Amino acid sequence: MLRAVIHNVHEIAAEVIRKTGRDKPADAALREVLKQHRELAPFDATEIAKTVFIYYRWHVWLREERGVESKMWLALRLDERFRANESNVPLAELRAKAVPAWTAGSMEVNDDWLRSLQRQPKLWLRAKHGQAEALAGKLFAADVSPLLPDALVFDGEADLFKSPEFHAGEFEIQDIASQMVGLLCDPQPGETWWDTCAGEGGKTLHLSDLMQNKGLLWASDRAEWRLQKLKRRTGRAKVFNYRSVFWDGGAKLPTKTKFDGVLVDAPCSGVGTWQRNPQARWTTTVDDVRELSEIQRNLLANVAPGVKPGGKLIFSVCTLTRAETTEVMKAFNASQPDFDPLIFPEIKLNDRTVAGASSVAIWPQDLGGNGMFIAGWRRKKV
Repeated sequence: MLRAVIHNVHEIAAEVIRKTGRDKPADAALREVLKQHRELAPFDATEIAKTVFIYYRWHVWLREERGVESKMWLALRLDERFRANESNVPLAELRAKAVPAWTAGSMEVNDDWLRSLQRQPKLWLRAKHGQAEALAGKLFAADVSPLLPDALVFDGEADLFKSPEFHAGEFEIQDIASQMVGLLCDPQPGETWWDTCAGEGGKTLHLSDLMQNKGLLWASDRAEWRLQKLKRRTGRAKVFNYRSVFWDGGAKLPTKTKFDGVLVDAPCSGVGTWQRNPQARWTTTVDDVRELSEIQRNLLANVAPGVKPGGKLIFSVCTLTRAETTEVMKAFNASQPDFDPLIFPEIKLNDRTVAGASSVAIWPQDLGGNGMFIAGWRRKKV
């Protein structure tokens, strides 16, 4: 019976891979197929997801194999060898196969990053502010990060979405690098903030928690369905100090309010998420990077008038390409004389400390999460 279950799990993983393509990302195909197999135990669904992502993590190594099943089994063997000892896969192979060729001309490609991309991603949780130790005691298979006060890494097999702690709003599933964005925003209770590209609200919820649910927090997005999902999340998390509004990213702002702080967590190529979302390595192009860089510059220029004198503007993207990070920052510096760089407090990472900086590039190996670029400015007082 066990052999049959394992066989079925890999058959379903192969079904997901066959449905995946540039127009249908792996996570979307995964959700579609798993809906058709509701009888699966949570552990089996997790194994299917891991198998699919392992397949794309070792994608280039598989090109000589015929058939999805043969490719999948080779990917699983390669992954097992790598996890046993990372030196089993030479760095020369990683440089040649782990990422697309265009990255070399668009960003720094270092060996530590390449190794990190082939590792299994960690599952990060964000506890309510100051409650991480108490939450770890309830969830058992969770350890508090020594670097971020409310971040926990979860290594259990339980379905967290069914846990009473989740339904009570005691934690959110949020990558540790995304949590760093909220901490560097450093919103204060009673202030007025705007999360301009709120999406489904992960950073909105974090900002509200840091504000102790006091003051006012605007959340906007260009997709109404995301704002509807945000509404459900804020209800569960008991977030009451926010209002949501549609905004298409254009020069006409959704409100005349002047904000103490504005967060632009902009659309980006997602290079920083390639460990967690390996299929995107093979669908993202350098043209995507150029187009998104232009969108990011326009977003910053459009929201700048909404920052009150003395207020903060924070820019974040989960990517590490120069066009979407330092070049966007330099363009803003050159075009917005009313803003000065905001010096962040000291930032402690795994093997280094960043001090006296107005921007930081966080690599996956720095925190054990996604890659992220964060920059900040303060509007000059009149």
